[in-house]
Amino acid sequence: MYQSVAGIILAGGQSRRMGGGDKPLLPLGKGRLIDHVVARLKAQVGMLALNANGDLARFAGLGIPVIADTVPGYAGPLAGILAGLEWTADNTACRSLVSAAGDTPFFPSDLVERLAAVAYERPGAIAVASADGRWHPTFALWPLGLRDDLRRFLVDEDNRRVSAFIERHGFVEVEFPMIEADGERIDPFFNINTPDDLAEAERLLQSLQP
Repeated sequence: MYQSVAGIILAGGQSRRMGGGDKPLLPLGKGRLIDHVVARLKAQVGMLALNANGDLARFAGLGIPVIADTVPGYAGPLAGILAGLEWTADNTACRSLVSAAGDTPFFPSDLVERLAAVAYERPGAIAVASADGRWHPTFALWPLGLRDDLRRFLVDEDNRRVSAFIERHGFVEVEFPMIEADGERIDPFFNINTPDDLAEAERLLQSLQP
């Protein structure tokens, strides 16, 4: 666990490809999708919050703070990251923030450890997770000092592209190994967008359990 790193789970999307509603609240294994994500990230950070929009009370049972976007209009993952950076600066003693998507239940259990190690060598840089040569910009470690620039990027420039903001700043990719399951190589950042993805996640969950 890295006490100096806070975590934000991004669950503010509208789940259109899943037919709307709250994708993170869908059942997976013996719990819900969000339960797997919370448990995995909570073990790695000093403080943890969840970003969502609408009626925040529906996530109250998670036992962690639930924070809404601080810019209007469902501005996507960057808005959740901004909300997380501002919440971390105002409510914790943490010095950086790691973001994780709320629909990705198998991300690495050493995500924060490895991102933080690289960020320590590159002060001020954004450390971005990658697997099999493909980066995953919603899984990254963000210095708190970026929050004012990120707000300008979202509000003044009306730019919502996560990769565009990362590319504007110093960043470094951190490669994570693929998951081996039933003879297959699975991206650890496999995310659930459709009912078929949810069925695949259920199958993977069963195969990965000891």
